[in-house]
Formats: sequence, structure tokens, C-alpha cells
Amino acid sequence: MAAPPARARADYDYLIKLLLIGDSGVGKSCLLLRFSDGSFTTSFITTIGIDFKIRTIELDGKRIKLQIWDTAGQERFRTITTGAMGILLVYDVTDESSFNNIRNWIRNIEQHASDNVNKILVGNKADMDESKRAVPTAKGQALADEYGIKFFETSAKTNLNVEQVFFSIARDIKQRLAETDSKPEEKAIKINKPDQGAEQAAGQRSACCGS
Repeated sequence: MAAPPARARADYDYLIKLLLIGDSGVGKSCLLLRFSDGSFTTSFITTIGIDFKIRTIELDGKRIKLQIWDTAGQERFRTITTGAMGILLVYDVTDESSFNNIRNWIRNIEQHASDNVNKILVGNKADMDESKRAVPTAKGQALADEYGIKFFETSAKTNLNVEQVFFSIARDIKQRLAETDSKPEEKAIKINKPDQGAEQAAGQRSACCGS
């Protein structure tokens, strides 16, 4: 017997799974905490494995539940990307190597994530003094243009553009779901299993990524 529609089971219209991806130390965990909890810490947070937060927002009269996953390392990359609907590619504007590695992260996404996953480029730590900046804004914009994705510079510390980044990608995903008439209830059911093991997640891969 088919599972009931998500709307009948919960107080949201869409459940959207987002991933934060990028090198260690670029501020992924800080962005997640700022957006989900409205907090910021100066202590360095090392994410062990994966962590996720939930925040429900309202867009165009629809309630959208965002399930935002923070990643660490690539050992579980394939499992984590299963069912992802949006990916935030994060680099540190004061660390050129983290910017250069964005191309590697995009290659990994192309290998493991769904073909139609939404992507957005995020240059974090934009509050830092210009003397410490290693990646000019124009360089970040040029890379985003090359891949045809949106670009924001953010600061988890000052809350610069943090809300805008998450709202922007959520809106794009919602529009994609509506335009393709892809039954968001079914997608929500597929990804609403954060507590299940890697075996189940891997088992769903063909269903999520083959569509």
C-alpha cells in the first residue's frame, strides 16, 4: 500500500535536502549554525562524519522544510549525495586552494549526484580584511558563470547573505519541482530517512539518481 502524501503527514509542502560541500575549514558548519540556529562560534568546529539541521521556511506561500547536511571528507560522499536536491559549494575567500578545489568537488557531484541537482557557489568569510583576501569577488563570479550557477559571498560571522543563499537555492529547487511536475511528495518520502544506514541509502541510489 502506498505511503500517504507528505502533506498529509507533516506541516510542510516540500521537504528539500541540501548539502554543504567544500574543503575542511571553509566555514560550512558555521554557515549551517548561523542559518539554522542564528548563532556563530569562533572556535573551530571539525565535523565528524556528517551532521544535519532542520529549518522550515516560507516561500511564495508554501512551507518548505529544509534538511541541511554538513559533510566532512569524501569517504561517504556517494551515500550522502543520494537524494540531494541542492548543493552549496563553499570555499574560503582567504584560501585560494579551497577555491581551486571547487572544480574537484563539482566533478565528484557530477559522478555521484542526480543530474538535475541544483548547485550554488558560496565564497565564505567575506568579512575578513581585504589584505587577507586571496580570491577576488570577480574570480568567484567568473567560476560560477562558467558552470551556469548562482554566486554569493557570505559571512557566517556577520550573517552577510547567509539567509539569501539558502532561500535562493530553495526557491530554485521549488520552481524546478513545480515546473517538471515531479511530485514533491514522492521525493520527500525518499529522502525523509536520515536515521537509516548506508545500506538503505545506497539501495535507494538507483531510484534517486537514475531519474
